[in-house]
Amino acid sequence: MSEIAGELARVKGAFSQPTLTLLHQRQAPVVITIFRAAFGRNNKPIPTARLHAQVEEHLAQIRLTGESLVPEGSGRDLCQKWMRGQWLVRALDERGHEVYTLTSHAQQALELVKGLARDRATLSEHRIATILGTVRRFNAEANPDRTARVSLLNEEIARLSAERDRLVDGAEMVSATEDYMLEGFTELQSLISALPSDFARVEERFAGIRAEILAAFRAEDRPPGDVIDDYLARADALMTATHEGRAFEGAFGLLRDDALVAQLREDLTALLEHPISDRILAESDRAELRGTVKLVRDGLDRVLTQRSRVTATLKEYIVSHDAARDRELEQTLRQVESELMTWMATTGPRATHDVPLLPLRAGIDHLRERFHDPADDRLPDPIEPVDPDDARSPSLAELMAQGGPQLPSLRQRLDDALSDLLPAATLGEVFDRLEPSLRRPVEIYGLLHLAADRGWTTDDVVETWATVRHDGSRRTFAVPRMPLPDPDLDAHRTQQSRTQQNSETPA
Repeated sequence: MSEIAGELARVKGAFSQPTLTLLHQRQAPVVITIFRAAFGRNNKPIPTARLHAQVEEHLAQIRLTGESLVPEGSGRDLCQKWMRGQWLVRALDERGHEVYTLTSHAQQALELVKGLARDRATLSEHRIATILGTVRRFNAEANPDRTARVSLLNEEIARLSAERDRLVDGAEMVSATEDYMLEGFTELQSLISALPSDFARVEERFAGIRAEILAAFRAEDRPPGDVIDDYLARADALMTATHEGRAFEGAFGLLRDDALVAQLREDLTALLEHPISDRILAESDRAELRGTVKLVRDGLDRVLTQRSRVTATLKEYIVSHDAARDRELEQTLRQVESELMTWMATTGPRATHDVPLLPLRAGIDHLRERFHDPADDRLPDPIEPVDPDDARSPSLAELMAQGGPQLPSLRQRLDDALSDLLPAATLGEVFDRLEPSLRRPVEIYGLLHLAADRGWTTDDVVETWATVRHDGSRRTFAVPRMPLPDPDLDAHRTQQSRTQQNSETPA
């Protein structure tokens, strides 16, 4: 293949990437605008229903401006289309809710558009100095010659010492020009704006590894042990086997140093407080630079969360899948062995039995299904607070009506019923003769308690007790029948016992 043919193949491969397919379509300005307005700079996950509504609202506002190249369809249809274009990805958050996030391709497209929207940087002293300083530092850290590396370090130390001594001696400080500051802020924003897409690529790499491992398990073309060993090896070498992993590991190692992060925050604050920065930076640019540390920390947290989610998902799948299948296989083999032993005990060595290759299909007419109803998760109506001053104080009678059985009153009524000329035959008749205030359901326990203290017993027959609640409602209870002793018969027996004792006493 000639050089020009190879270059053409590389260019075609670049144009087939989702980043350029997004920028190449006619509706790209509208789509990029919606992505920037919805997700902002930090690519914060958005719930699916909310993004659908936001897309429809943004499209309606864009149509009012007279724009003709506006995508057609509902918010849900457009989001599905953008997912097929690999610009959106849908996943589950920590609470199990579906959310949308931008892919690394979409974030790279937003970064390119944002860079083109800024003022183009021109050749300047700052840019040349930055290139020279970067090359010098790179050479000082990577030069394999020990003597050369020491010489470079000595020169840098001498230069910094001379500058320090000059400032200590009171020499004039050279102030940075406005062009120099503008060039520096432009390069700094360009570097920082590339961070979200870099973090997104690492997240997508973890998700891709997860999908590959799960596909290998489902295919079952290799033993599960080999798949597990492959996963463990790739997990151990993940941070060093890919460009994204190595970049993330380096950034993570630097940002674990609290002193380095504090130094980054202090340097950004000093730059933003520079007298010239107010004339150069807009308020949005200042907010982006001020949130650099948070942007980096959020990106690291998302990558670590994705890595933990992949590991947890694979572990759960490995444990549950293999354990359940092994137990089922072991039980099936034991049943087959038991049936074979039973069959061999009653047949000869040349006996045969036709066994179907597959079991018969179970016929089920209908399976009960219950779909989720959002009304089941609706919270109850809030309780309205009541002013304590407006509450009416309960009376003594109302408190007693809500209390337990009135034992003193019941004991008196029970004694009166036993001494009556026509005494009641059962405890239920005594209850029926009481006034409504003593016929509450709780009074049944009170009468049974008094009867138990007197040693009375019940029959196998039940009788109905009609009760009256304090609010006037009535309810009937079935209570075991308890006969009452005859007071006249008990008095006669007591008199006979006393006469017999007097007759047996010697004179």
